[in-house]
Amino acid sequence: MSRRVGLALAALVTAVPLGAQGKDATKSVASTAVAPGWVMKLDPGSESLIAKLERTPSGFEVTSGGAAIYYSPSDVQKNEKFTTMADFQQLKKNVGHGDQGEAFGLFAGGQLLDDPAKQTYFYFLVRQDGSFLINHRAGKEVHKIVDWTPSPAINKFDAKPNPTNNLQIQAGMDSIRFVVNNKQVYALPRKNIDMSGQTGVRVNHNLDVRFWNFMAMTGM
Repeated sequence: MSRRVGLALAALVTAVPLGAQGKDATKSVASTAVAPGWVMKLDPGSESLIAKLERTPSGFEVTSGGAAIYYSPSDVQKNEKFTTMADFQQLKKNVGHGDQGEAFGLFAGGQLLDDPAKQTYFYFLVRQDGSFLINHRAGKEVHKIVDWTPSPAINKFDAKPNPTNNLQIQAGMDSIRFVVNNKQVYALPRKNIDMSGQTGVRVNHNLDVRFWNFMAMTGM
């Protein structure tokens, strides 16, 4: 993490060591090639685990396995106005954390992703109980920006099985807005935060998630 980003986040976040993926054991997943044109990076310390990303007629399907980020190298954004978005559908209820479940969503500002010790990115996730999270990863540390927070904008799994949620990260000149189903759930001041870099999708462990309409666009 650069010094500039670190200073900007200092008043917003608490650095915590990267812990285990909860108390539920990571499920076994059959190995398969990652969808052409995409890259998978398992979390630092989890590189021995398996997850998979497969192309479907309408988009992509993730089966995890280990927690990972997925991206197309073409979806790199400069440090200017941009929007990254996708539609997500959780295919099976996650039972490892009670009704809370595991999480999935978007990431942006990805830099040095090939180096587990130096990689950095922001991620915006939702989970089946209708809560969202915003964090910043810096190597083996995770900086909490917004801890799990319920939002009526999120379609819960039990309210409607296999619900769809549209997520967006809108990086403007003055703020970074986090949007679910066209409703803003949080915003960060943009000042001194470098959001340039890779954008993509993040899926935590033990999930079956479909996503489609993934877009990374300059402007808002």
